[in-house]
Amino acid sequence: MAIVTKSLKLSCLAVMLAALCSCASVDFNYPKTVSTAPTDTEDTHLGKQIVGLAEKHPGQAGFYPQRNGIKALAARLLLAERAERTIDAQYYLLTDDTVGYAFLDSLLRAADRGVRVRLLLDDMFTQGYDPGLAALDSHPNFEVRIFNPFARRSARFMDVATSFSRINRRMHNKSFTVDNQMTIIGGRNIANEYFGVNPDKKFGDLDVVALGPVVAEVSAMFDEYWNHKAAAPIPAFAKIPKDPAASLLTLRSRIEQSREDIQGTPYAAAVNMQVLDYVESGAELYTWAPYTLAYDSPDKVQKDLAKNAPSIMTPLRDYLNGAQQEILIVSPYFVPPKSSIEWFVKMEERGVDITILTNSLAANNQLLVHGGYASTRKPLLKGGVRIYEVRPDAMVRGAHIVGAHSATATLHTKAFVVDRHDLFIGSFNYDPRSAFINTELGVVIESPELAEPLVERLYEVAPTQAYEVFLNEQGKLRWRTLENGEEVVFDREPETAWWQRFAAGFFGLLPINSQL
Repeated sequence: MAIVTKSLKLSCLAVMLAALCSCASVDFNYPKTVSTAPTDTEDTHLGKQIVGLAEKHPGQAGFYPQRNGIKALAARLLLAERAERTIDAQYYLLTDDTVGYAFLDSLLRAADRGVRVRLLLDDMFTQGYDPGLAALDSHPNFEVRIFNPFARRSARFMDVATSFSRINRRMHNKSFTVDNQMTIIGGRNIANEYFGVNPDKKFGDLDVVALGPVVAEVSAMFDEYWNHKAAAPIPAFAKIPKDPAASLLTLRSRIEQSREDIQGTPYAAAVNMQVLDYVESGAELYTWAPYTLAYDSPDKVQKDLAKNAPSIMTPLRDYLNGAQQEILIVSPYFVPPKSSIEWFVKMEERGVDITILTNSLAANNQLLVHGGYASTRKPLLKGGVRIYEVRPDAMVRGAHIVGAHSATATLHTKAFVVDRHDLFIGSFNYDPRSAFINTELGVVIESPELAEPLVERLYEVAPTQAYEVFLNEQGKLRWRTLENGEEVVFDREPETAWWQRFAAGFFGLLPINSQL
């Protein structure tokens, strides 16, 4: 009898698992309208300002890097306010916090006055957001699509079991384009920590505002993703609220409450001041230079198409291989495979000085990634590569506004500089995930005027804001930094607890580097 009961329980469990695995799907053939960025926006407010500038710099684009998170938010809000025809926003992460609501508020206000808004989000961090996304999508001028969505909206772990090869591939691109005249691309997601709001976290990041011909290329990239099979309308995978209009009112109420909560704060005053600064500075902010826009084809998320899909790696590899004197790589998540380590060493032997800036264990918000990186330090250092790791108490511009002096700093900038001439800014981490799994976007700017100050700034602040990793006479890893003008040397990962070192060490033993 016990055997029969046990068999019956197993059978029921099998049936339940089968039901869970088969009850949800994504309709990638769900009807959707093909749309593209407008090409006749020279008569808009932004267009009238930019056309004359672009004509003075044929074959070049104007760029303004943004290291300060408060300025970066102000730029987005100001551009949304100036939009007259279209806003195209593409992000890996958008959260329901102060920045997320401020961002959505700016998009809704634009849509209310007749601007066409297209919002394309990756699905990795949208759990629980379906009602709000459907509410936004119900607005006649606001359309939302989700890139490569999970089939199961709550029990997402089931997709890992049934569709891992598909849902493992994510859209990591970040772009914000207004009227096909100005765009912002770089490393920032839409969440508090990327814009200096969170008093407990401070992310050092980098975007670039761009105008000129590069904007049309970003728009063409966005259109590729927006119209791709993997970009699904909300009804293709989620339940639609019975009364979308009421849901939209509820969302507007939450946005309004968030706005009231932050009004009158030092942060709001700082953002407003930066908006005014943008308006007054105008064209003086921009450096004009030749460039190369680099991005992955959206086909990269389809495993059967990924191998032959156009890759961001092609132009980036060309720039790096062309180095004659110096390479600086800034990557929060740095996991070079064996072939890259060998390449670094060969470049050093060729006379190219290579410096890596990444997160220390204490500053890294991804212990798993640090585990994959840690074992690469010795062979890199032996090969002559210089390594700096950001300290957890490093200064991040704008953090003082919300009293985040003591918050843990985390590097999130993705950049590289070649020969102090070519500067890459984008979403690409130097790791296997960015190279082979996720889609990425960035731009290489051929401008010593922008590239050299970034390198000089790094070497200026590194002694006090980072640990230099080195090998002592016995070949052991050591970390040195300056504190109160005195050199301090650590014989283990600085400012870490034993459990952090244990966890990172354990993760480093796992055969998962190809997924990091």
